[in-house]
Amino acid sequence: MSLASRLLTSLTLRLARRFIVTRELSTHLEKPVRLLLPLLGLQSVWLSAPDDLALIPIARRLTGILILVCVTWLIMRILRALEQTILLSNPVDVADNLRARRIQTQTKVLFRTINFFVLLIGLAAMLMTFPAARQFGASLLASAGLAGLAAGFAARPVLANLIAGIQIAVTQPIRLDDVVIVENEWGRIEEITGSYVIVRIWDDRRLVVPLQYFIENPFQNWTRRNSSLIGTVFVWVDYALPLEPLREELRRLCKDVPELWDGRVCVLQVTDTSEKSMQLRALVSSADSSRNWDLRCHVRENLIGFIQRQYPHALPQLRADLSVGQKPQVDMRTPEHTEPERQPPV
Repeated sequence: MSLASRLLTSLTLRLARRFIVTRELSTHLEKPVRLLLPLLGLQSVWLSAPDDLALIPIARRLTGILILVCVTWLIMRILRALEQTILLSNPVDVADNLRARRIQTQTKVLFRTINFFVLLIGLAAMLMTFPAARQFGASLLASAGLAGLAAGFAARPVLANLIAGIQIAVTQPIRLDDVVIVENEWGRIEEITGSYVIVRIWDDRRLVVPLQYFIENPFQNWTRRNSSLIGTVFVWVDYALPLEPLREELRRLCKDVPELWDGRVCVLQVTDTSEKSMQLRALVSSADSSRNWDLRCHVRENLIGFIQRQYPHALPQLRADLSVGQKPQVDMRTPEHTEPERQPPV
């Protein structure tokens, strides 16, 4: 039987190389099949042997347990092969990987949940082969009471994370490689396990967050629909600064870095005023959050440098009016109408 199983698996491997599904199945099932087939043959020999043969009940039970172990292992390897097939068919190392990340997240979470139940059922089936274990289970069910309540409370975090994993796989508030802000930390979803999520923070730290957190608490997901983002740059300046030259400089700065600016939004507005200065807000857009961060830093540094070079008197400053009793001249001419710049629709 061992020789037959080796020949069968070798032949299957050769025939299955052309297709992803058959290749992954044959690769993952090679070891459990090679072990399962001899055990099935051995069990058929034990069952055909006389019942009064020495040690035959022990041999049958031991072989039956090993068969259950191999069947559980085989089912888990089948699930693993199917998971790998889906992951290989939907790679995330492409430019537009939103669909691939959604499929990979669903696949990993759902298959890990199914694996947990397969392992649980396999262990229960192995225990049920022992009469003492069946009696223990019946007595446990008969006197469940307080022990069952305590076990339920003890298993609550596990069950809550398990249910949260299923919810995340179906509704997908997060996906692999999503950009999120969790606990005031900016990072990417690096790994989703059966009980927690690993968030890789921008400085290479790892934030470990329970699955249940993403169901019960609000958080920011910057790549929920797409990765494009609008960033803000705030600058405080004096009232003497003319705005049109600064707007032209902002447009020039954005056009100088096409690898950072996606061409959608480039707006400069006065968003706040005080008795000493006014606040300018520049809106700039990028294809993703990393590029937007670099673009914001680029715009902020160069706008400050432009004001320092061209209008140094327009930096924030304190004013003192030393004129006493002199009425300033007021320009009564009607100002030219200019179309105000507008924020893009949200």
